Amino acid sequence: MKKNDIFELEITDMGTDGEGIGHYDGMTFFVKDALIGDVITARATKLKKNYGYARVEEIKTPSTFRVEPQCELHKRCGGCQIQALSYEKQLEFKNNKVRNNLMRIGGFSEAKLDSKMQPPVGADNPYRYRNKAQFPVGYDRDGNIVTGFYASRSHNIIPVEDCRLGVPQNKEILDIIKEWMNECGITPYDENTHKGLVRHVLIRYGFTSKQIMVCLVINGDSLEAKRRAGNAADILCERLSKIDGMTSISYNINKENTNVILGKKTVCIWGRPYIEDTIHLLSYPDFTPQGTGITYQISPQSFYQVNPKQTEKLYSTALAFAGLTGNENVWDLYCGIGTISLFLSQKAKQVYGVEIVPQAIEDAKNNAKLNGITNAQFFVGKAEDVLPQFYENAKKKENITDDTASTGHTDMLRPDVIVVDPPRKGCDEKCLDTMLAMSPERIVYVSCDSATLARDLKILCEEKYELMKWQAFDQFSHTTHVETVVLLSQQKPDDTIEIDLDLDELDATSAELKATYQEIKDYVLKEFGLKVSSLYISQVKRKCGIEVGENYNLPKSENARVPQCPKEKEDAIKAALKYFAMI
Repeated sequence: MKKNDIFELEITDMGTDGEGIGHYDGMTFFVKDALIGDVITARATKLKKNYGYARVEEIKTPSTFRVEPQCELHKRCGGCQIQALSYEKQLEFKNNKVRNNLMRIGGFSEAKLDSKMQPPVGADNPYRYRNKAQFPVGYDRDGNIVTGFYASRSHNIIPVEDCRLGVPQNKEILDIIKEWMNECGITPYDENTHKGLVRHVLIRYGFTSKQIMVCLVINGDSLEAKRRAGNAADILCERLSKIDGMTSISYNINKENTNVILGKKTVCIWGRPYIEDTIHLLSYPDFTPQGTGITYQISPQSFYQVNPKQTEKLYSTALAFAGLTGNENVWDLYCGIGTISLFLSQKAKQVYGVEIVPQAIEDAKNNAKLNGITNAQFFVGKAEDVLPQFYENAKKKENITDDTASTGHTDMLRPDVIVVDPPRKGCDEKCLDTMLAMSPERIVYVSCDSATLARDLKILCEEKYELMKWQAFDQFSHTTHVETVVLLSQQKPDDTIEIDLDLDELDATSAELKATYQEIKDYVLKEFGLKVSSLYISQVKRKCGIEVGENYNLPKSENARVPQCPKEKEDAIKAALKYFAMI
């Protein structure tokens, strides 16, 4: 096998980024735009020792799960990695992604996960769900101003007139802005020369309020025009304001040479500096409306879930998992503009929110006032700094030791529930340590990355918590991203039962029978791209206390030199043993 070789490949699995996985000539191949069940003609593009990458030359037999995408640009754009996969299969893929990470990284058994799993929650409409879009602005090869999205793994703009995931109003707004730029001689920003004015167009839409926000991110101090009489900003506002629902027009100043989209300063030039939208409380688990909702003020910098319909299901589930009765004190870490905090406050005694972005905390306080909520208090700072600092200060003030802290001397020091909704990197180690020290009865973990979720759950569940429920949510249809809500509850010393066990009735080799040596080899090759021998597997099994037979894979003579399993392969084999619930 060499680069550019063409071969037939059956796609038998899908990777975490939505790529197809197939096996040929003892190698594992990863193929973009191939779906599980496809039989394709593939061209090798990159080869490693035990695995490689290929591209689709021809789909010889399409998968039964393959559907016709609504967007003809989905392959070039790269934003919708699995739009060609049936929606039912997308939900299965995402649920399995969470499940596999919880097994492989979190160390949970398959039986445990299946017993605690709630069905994945899909969208009623997997298109037109995004309430926010950020469009880079640039030139095409012919010198025309274009807006769209960056192609996958690049900063080349793919012109997109009407993204099927966004609202239809986006196209009308972008057309007005491009026409205005051409007439007024306003240039797009060039990353290479650091010249040009307009970098991005940010659009927000309130699904409940129908309010629209437009914010231009600029490489300058104002919207200055090179030609045409009149103020360029006034001309733009006059045109955009005619769109039904237009509520806020602003520009954000970002003159830094950076990939970060928004700068620190935003100037409102028409209407209000924010829009409003409402998230409604739904019953769980049928998600029927309950008639109550929380209204939020959303600025250009605000973190606000981009799929409001699914967010109602997500937050209603988090609230249901929290099990609030009106008497609980709750910490909401990584609280943003108070989206979850204010939901929790409806059924909690007191809620304390923490967020690093000062503007977000100001928004959270304003949102509390807007909804007449008085039992929510907010703090600025990193959760991993604010929570430990508060905990230590409170212990000193109350003269509490680590041994007595869990008995509860202050409401804030000993919360009943902690809710976390961290960024993709997950919770900081200091934050996890403090959560364990504060010892709430329940932890509700809302995650946008199941790998870091699994890592954090392993730490929490090795100490004092037990996995009670987990549920996957499709917040980003047609992409590989998945959100998860998890409920952890304290393990109580008296949560035990006594049983009589006859050791003679146990099968000492039952663990070995859970997976064959070949199955372990296949798993390690697929997940880690490594080939391992039966000798290495037996060595690792012995280290882990698994019976492999008295003389199995032992040297034939006393002085024979036996190669020892390298650390990298030992770790991979242990991961396989955990995956198959053998350790």
